[in-house]
Amino acid sequence: MGTDILSPALIAAMVGHLSVADLIRTTETFKQSGQTASIEAAYAAWVQANPNDPLLYAVLFNYSIALTDAGKLELAKECLERAIALSPDFMPAYINLGRILERLGKIGLAVIQWSAALARMTAVNGTAILHKATALNQSARALEAVSQDEAAENMLRESLELDRDQTEVVQHLVALRQRQAEWPVIAPTERIPRQVLVEGMSPLSAAAYADDPLLQLAIADRYNKRDVGSPVGAMDAWPAAATHDGRLRIGYLSSDLREHAMGYLLTEVFGLHDRAQVEIFAYYCGIPSDDGLNRRFRADCDHFTDISLLDDATAAQRITADGIQILVDLNGYTRDARLKLVALRPAPVIVNWLGYPGTMASPYHHYLIADDWIVPPENEIYFSEKVVRLPCYQPSARSRAVSPTPPSRAEAGLPEAAMVYCCFNGTHKIHPQTFDRWLAILAQVPDSVLWLLDGPQATVTRLRDHAAGRGVDGSRLVFAAKLPNPAHLARYPLADLFLDTTPYGAHTTASDALWSGVPVLTASGRSFASRVCGSLVRAAGLPELVCENLDDYVARAVAFGRDRESLGPFRERLREGRESCVLFDMPGLVRGLEGLYAAMWRDCRDGRLPRPDLRNLDVYLEVGRQIDPEALDVQALPDYRGWWAGRLAARHRLRPIPPDGRLVTDPAVFA
Repeated sequence: MGTDILSPALIAAMVGHLSVADLIRTTETFKQSGQTASIEAAYAAWVQANPNDPLLYAVLFNYSIALTDAGKLELAKECLERAIALSPDFMPAYINLGRILERLGKIGLAVIQWSAALARMTAVNGTAILHKATALNQSARALEAVSQDEAAENMLRESLELDRDQTEVVQHLVALRQRQAEWPVIAPTERIPRQVLVEGMSPLSAAAYADDPLLQLAIADRYNKRDVGSPVGAMDAWPAAATHDGRLRIGYLSSDLREHAMGYLLTEVFGLHDRAQVEIFAYYCGIPSDDGLNRRFRADCDHFTDISLLDDATAAQRITADGIQILVDLNGYTRDARLKLVALRPAPVIVNWLGYPGTMASPYHHYLIADDWIVPPENEIYFSEKVVRLPCYQPSARSRAVSPTPPSRAEAGLPEAAMVYCCFNGTHKIHPQTFDRWLAILAQVPDSVLWLLDGPQATVTRLRDHAAGRGVDGSRLVFAAKLPNPAHLARYPLADLFLDTTPYGAHTTASDALWSGVPVLTASGRSFASRVCGSLVRAAGLPELVCENLDDYVARAVAFGRDRESLGPFRERLREGRESCVLFDMPGLVRGLEGLYAAMWRDCRDGRLPRPDLRNLDVYLEVGRQIDPEALDVQALPDYRGWWAGRLAARHRLRPIPPDGRLVTDPAVFA
């Protein structure tokens, strides 16, 4: 940042007589030279000298931006209020004033400002539509933050009715409906067709939408091209990495190296690395944190760099200068990811692991770390990366803080002697077909209950009403308040059996249940997210609880519910095996990682770095978007590949697919 060398008096003399255009050019000069205080002084002096200028409202708006950048929110608010008083139809002032009020914690007042802007918009033109959509989107975000999900959804839908080419709004709307258990999740209207909603959903939402790995691959490809893009300045040479001949330099990139579900999984990984073989760099891109887990990560790494305030190009240059040979992306398509940074290719080898359960369909993620269960060899066609494998894909901390005072069933609102099924997955993972299977289980096990995580009252009511509509008393759904992790782990053993969701199954929640001694019943599908839980259950030593199909899942759950004692041996095996099973063998997992990293670097050094296969994925999307997986249970299809091959062959007859593409159109070959 530059130094402000001009006195306020000199600035006042310089700018008082300037036109608005010249004033803006002057402040831009100050900005380029880093004279931030001079920008504020210039605007303040001009405003004082020109109280009757017809463009005063616009200058006040610009002045408010400078004050906001400086953190002077109250002064910025006053400028915007004055600008609105001078020009009540100047919509940007309402939008920015709402943002400032939101930052000041005044959510209600922020929504009032955006609503006032909406009320004043009468003209139908491009600018008015842009301002109205922005006000709706800002209002929706603020309302969602205070759990007003239904109102937020209505505003997002109205925004899309105005302009359906808003991919972030589509992603937000679909995710919000999933989190509210609003079924069907994809609800087209005359102005918002199914195609827009399916193509626009995020890859993470797609994982919960259907057990359709080919569609997920196509959606990830579209998301990467449209939302990440191809940033200018991508690197094609890494001299520091190429010339380094010491320990292998591994960089872990994550926004979650703190008290977060991902942080808990990774607790031991960095500290267990063999420092004779690897040098560990962590690049943190999350919210400011100084919690205990964040401090542990800082201590366990050889180098810990917070890049959250660095722009993508600067952060990429830092990673490259550090000589990182293998960069492990621990975010993927999840919140706070830095994919535009990853797209700059700051390391010669880039790996997709743990954060996002699926393929990235990107041109720069070379490897995906999985295991034999999650991605059997015949399923590799669903992934753009080269698949490499650990004994079990997911790390799980061996020791955890647990509250010393566990509650009783009565204190948790659970029946003392009845069967208690539980699922502590987020509501967004509860697919309508999964929920109907749960209700079928409850209907066949008298007095049993299903213990779920609490959510907004509207969502709780919706789930209970859905149960009642299927003939199951809604009071048999018991909702657990969200608690700190030690207290949450302490109550886990109150449950008899954890019922997994599909197509997006339990990950961290499954390892929590298994660590707590609660058996987990799952039915693995075909997609990555649907098979993780099966991997964890098998690694915990309970392969019998991984069902072959969905009918078996229901039958097994009913049988256990009618004979609770039959779960005793599974609990005992979990207790006895916690110190020795593969799931909690963290030294073994880290040795496995190091072996994979060494092989990756040999491939790179020897010119065998895999090239992601991204051919014809637009065709997958065109074909896949036409099916409604909330009406057709894709996971239950006996011949998934044949089903896809038939659809592709039909499309091929209309518009032939290039012969060198990755798509196989002959059902006999594809199956």
